[in-house]
Amino acid sequence: MNKKQILTLSILLSNLFIAFLGIGLVIPVLPTIMNELKISGSVVGYMVAAFAITQLIVSPIAGKMVDSIGRKIMIIAGLFIFGFSELLFGLGSTVEILFISRMLGGVSAAFIMPAVTAYIADITTLSQRSKALGYMSAAISTGFIIGPGIGGFLAEFGTRIPFYAAGILGFLAAILSIILLKEPTRTSDEAESAPSILGSAKRIFSPLYLIPFVLIFVLSFGLAAFESLFSLFVDHKFAFTPSDIAIIITGSGVVGAVAQIVLFDWLTKKMGEINLIRYSLILSAVLTFAMTIVSHYFAILFVTFFIFVGFDLIRPAVTSYLSKIAGNEQGFVGGMNSMFTSLGNIFGPILGGILFDINLNYPYYFATIVLAIGVILALFWRKPKQIEI
Repeated sequence: MNKKQILTLSILLSNLFIAFLGIGLVIPVLPTIMNELKISGSVVGYMVAAFAITQLIVSPIAGKMVDSIGRKIMIIAGLFIFGFSELLFGLGSTVEILFISRMLGGVSAAFIMPAVTAYIADITTLSQRSKALGYMSAAISTGFIIGPGIGGFLAEFGTRIPFYAAGILGFLAAILSIILLKEPTRTSDEAESAPSILGSAKRIFSPLYLIPFVLIFVLSFGLAAFESLFSLFVDHKFAFTPSDIAIIITGSGVVGAVAQIVLFDWLTKKMGEINLIRYSLILSAVLTFAMTIVSHYFAILFVTFFIFVGFDLIRPAVTSYLSKIAGNEQGFVGGMNSMFTSLGNIFGPILGGILFDINLNYPYYFATIVLAIGVILALFWRKPKQIEI
């Protein structure tokens, strides 16, 4: 990549990191919020899922808008909405306000994710794209996973301080994007041939897209069920402190990000995206189940570290695969990626929260079953012969 590409990519990755940092900030303060507002695990699951429900509704429309009105404006709008949603969460003192904040956060993610994915596809060649999308996924995962660590640290100064910090970062990122980002160049054919929203909906069921979209759902479900209830799980089962939770999740974020940056490009060239997804799903399923039987601190640390390696290799592999087969449908694919991610993020926390109230281990048993189904589906997945991957 040349210097201009590297600078643009750095700005895009910083935006994603900040946005997903804010999403993860809520994790370590969930037990405190539960106590403050006297809410159950089920309500926490619904609150986390409110973000994803909104993202689900908005993503298909946002994907179309990315192709029709441009990448830059969608990124900037998403960042401003993100900043406002985080400040609102920090100021909120009722469950209703917290739900509204999470819903606005879902709108921001629906705007930002497909726009950045399409932007990266515009400024990279096919040979560069896997590495660039690996960095993109590393930024998302690192923000989402390190967010709880930073949130746990900032929460020592006040439960709502993490959200004020995230809101300010969101506004700063939006302003810097206005100044530094330029709309990427696309050919007129690409801009004109973007499918309609109705046509895009039909494309979901195309054999070309259906299996990778379902696997995005499986991945998101497993990760959301695992992470959204992790702090409650170790708090109730092992009496972990916010600092313990922050150390484990932050360490997992670092390990996962290093795996993406160091290993992802090499692994995709060696075995291809589809095989990498298969093996990573197997690893994630086994370790999710292992979480229910380990009991020592360092065993929990080990399992958590490597479960995120599995999760963090699947996401960029699916995104890289989709970007290569999407052609002029980059915005559509980014929107559908966001939509199926949000579907998993809805059902993971909701079902996880309900099952958590019955038995602490049940959410992880169910997540293991979903990931195992993903493994079976991936074994039947074949790359299209007419497209070079």
